Formats: sequence, structure tokens, C-alpha cells
Amino acid sequence: MFTIMLIEDDQTLFQEVKERLTQWSYKVAGVTNFSNVLQEFTKIKPDLVIIDIQLPKFDGFHWCRMIRSHSNVPIIFLSSRDHPTDMVMSMQLGADDFVQKPYHFDVLIAKIQATLRRVYNYNTEQPLELKTWCGATIDFIKGTVSNETGLIELTKNELFILKLLVERKNEIVTRDELITSLWDDERFVSDNTLTVNINRLRKRLAEIGLGEVIETKVGQGYMAKEESSI
Repeated sequence: MFTIMLIEDDQTLFQEVKERLTQWSYKVAGVTNFSNVLQEFTKIKPDLVIIDIQLPKFDGFHWCRMIRSHSNVPIIFLSSRDHPTDMVMSMQLGADDFVQKPYHFDVLIAKIQATLRRVYNYNTEQPLELKTWCGATIDFIKGTVSNETGLIELTKNELFILKLLVERKNEIVTRDELITSLWDDERFVSDNTLTVNINRLRKRLAEIGLGEVIETKVGQGYMAKEESSI
């Protein structure tokens, strides 16, 4: 049974979501101390986190940043904030998805299922643990990329995007292909979300001198260069 940590201070909404998720056989844990969400996260050790932006003491962006500094657990924002910058900010901080309130529960459960399937089925079924590419070693189990310059940790989305591109290196992978592979149903994600994830992946790779290995083919998609071309 998957454990979902729901970081939501509206008790009515919390109980509503908890009841619905319990019906889907998920274990749901809440937060009792909004001053130290990270401590409760460490105790609960959830498989997925759903978090609001507007919270007491510190906002959801703060706790997303804190959780991401300690774990690659998938994170979904559930918020009434509707400005595009809120979604962009959540993705830049390492969130996996964003659901806007008022929400349709079928959409929320679809995103939860797709995220859990992508993260945990991928981890358990992945036949390849290590891959050498462009002079770097990709560890698909630990979610890291390392070379003589250093080591970086990637989020699940970043790692999955890199995996898809490397598997088809020197070939163009269209935006639609990436969206469908990542989120299973492209109707549930904006095109801008993919752009944010690609840009964030590039920035992480640049930290170890691989900032130019992913090319943008305008109007087509993206391509990972062959190792021999670097």
C-alpha cells in the first residue's frame, strides 16, 4: 500500500481528500505541526507528497524545497493559486505535477496513479542500473549523473526525460512523445510544464559541464547528442 502525505491546513478539504484516497486503497497521513513539516515527512516516509502552496508559518514552496533537498519523493501541488508563475515555480523547485483547485477528483487520482506508476514501476522494472554517456555515468537507481567534474542528483521527471533522450540519442524525440511518456495522458499537462522540466534538466547537466548535450530542434523536439560528438 502506498503512503501519501497530504500537507493541507484546511481540515475539511483534508478529510475529503483523505476519504477519497482511502477508498482507492492509499494510506493518507497529514501534518500536525506546520512549523516543522520536514520532521514529520522524515517520520512518515511517504511514497508521494501532495502539498498546498498557502500554508501556516511557511508556504508550500518552502517545504517543497526542503523536502527536495532530502529526498526525490514525487511531489504534487494542489492549490487554488492560478497564476502561471506558481506552476513554473513549483516545477523549478522539483515538483512532479500541479493540480489547481477547485479540482476534479478523477483528474487528481489520474495524476497520482500516473506519477506512482512512473516512479515506482520504473524503479523496480528498470533492467539497466548504470549507463555511460558523454563521458558521464548515469545511475538509474540512485538518480544521479556523475563525471570527473562532479555529481548531480535528478528528480524523477528529469531522470526519465534524460533516459528517453539517451535511449534514442542522435534522434529527435518530439514534445508529444515526451509528454505522453511522462504523464501517460497529455490532456492532463500543459506544454509549458515540459519546457520547465527540460530547462531544469539542462541547468543541472551544465553543473557538470554537460550543458550542451541536449539540443532543441525548433518545431520538432529534443535530441541527445552521441557521446562521440562531445
